[in-house]
Amino acid sequence: MKVGEKLGIKASSRFEDKLVELKAKVDDLDVVKRKLTSLGAHYMGTFRQNDVYFNVPEGRLKLREVEGSKEAELVYYERENIVGPKRSDVFIMKIQEPAVFKILLEKLLKTRAIVEKVREIYQYQGTLLASKRRYVKIHLDKVKELGMFVEFEMKTSDQTVERDRQILWNLMDELGIKPEQLERLSYVDLIS
Repeated sequence: MKVGEKLGIKASSRFEDKLVELKAKVDDLDVVKRKLTSLGAHYMGTFRQNDVYFNVPEGRLKLREVEGSKEAELVYYERENIVGPKRSDVFIMKIQEPAVFKILLEKLLKTRAIVEKVREIYQYQGTLLASKRRYVKIHLDKVKELGMFVEFEMKTSDQTVERDRQILWNLMDELGIKPEQLERLSYVDLIS
């Protein structure tokens, strides 16, 4: 039996295309939710997530466990720490036996922090995006110890990154999110 099989690592991993993302702190997620509904955003579900972050030399590494799921995701990403839409490179690996894998990670790497949140996910496809079969994922997050946040996430490429940043700026305006609400850091950076 291969080591990966013993640890419960599913063979199918994937590199995400590059992403553009932004995060904003908000006082009331219900206001944002109503605006999303009026824009025709599609509700995808609500999930309780625990992200265990590990110390790594570069980027960020987390094991994401979702309540009610038998699988977890090991996520490594490198992202700009800027205010506004950030460019991000992400690698995701599905883990079938997360408890066993988490024990191994904790033996190999020091845990940096645990981020607990309830996340509502919406999918928005405006007229510009619909013609290209693209969408923006919108996360409405209630993060333990930090408060409420809105995140936008959109696949991009080297050729479209500047245009895609502008799409996120425009959506931010439509939802009434002000530039001073933008957060440049990750949840783990805010907690640890």
